[in-house]
Amino acid sequence: MTKTIDLNADIGELEGDKGRSLDADILSVVTSCNIACGGHAGDEESMRQTLRLAKRLGVKAGAHPSYPDRENFGRVSMAILPEELRASLRQQVQIFIKIAEDEGVSIAHLKPHGALYNDAAKDENLAVVIAGVAAEYGISTIVGLPSSEVRDSAIVHNLQFCAEGFADRAYEDDGSLRARTKNGAVLDNANQQARQALELVSGNVTAFSGEHISLDVQTICLHGDTPGAFEAAKAIRAALEATGVSIGSD
Repeated sequence: MTKTIDLNADIGELEGDKGRSLDADILSVVTSCNIACGGHAGDEESMRQTLRLAKRLGVKAGAHPSYPDRENFGRVSMAILPEELRASLRQQVQIFIKIAEDEGVSIAHLKPHGALYNDAAKDENLAVVIAGVAAEYGISTIVGLPSSEVRDSAIVHNLQFCAEGFADRAYEDDGSLRARTKNGAVLDNANQQARQALELVSGNVTAFSGEHISLDVQTICLHGDTPGAFEAAKAIRAALEATGVSIGSD
């Protein structure tokens, strides 16, 4: 039986024509995308243009909200009350959904960004807020780390959960992502990323320590803002297809 894996990318995060051009390149390779909703990056114009690109290229589009922290690109943990976070996520998702409706695009999933993504994986209160917002706005699927609080909260809210692996990020022994502040956290070599993608599909990934950890994932993420992202995306897809893996989303 052929293994099928979804490839997704975080996009809509870089400004101007150059950003949209890179997004278009990456969207030609992946099958799903997560579009910045203004919390850490992006604005109404970038959301609209990126949604149009995704629609034209047949790529499933999802919301990519974050802590309200553009200064740090959403990559720093915030001390924020649950109701404040909920209000921010609702605002981000509302705007995104309105634009998507205008463009005739269905929202396939929600994936939190950056520090919120990692914090919510271990914090039930944050995970509950995220799942609650997705459920409120009729978004049926949440993307997150395997065996995380986000998965558990998705199940409680009767949502689908899509377990995600990262081709361009190092893992710790517990299956969490290595903090970007530590050396070796980002794999910026296309060959490294392709090797890790193959490991992710096999379910057995080499952590930063050299230990082998089990991860069962349905989708693999490629960060659109990682240097050489387009070249890496092509290398990853080619490596997977060369081993008989089918690229696609359900």
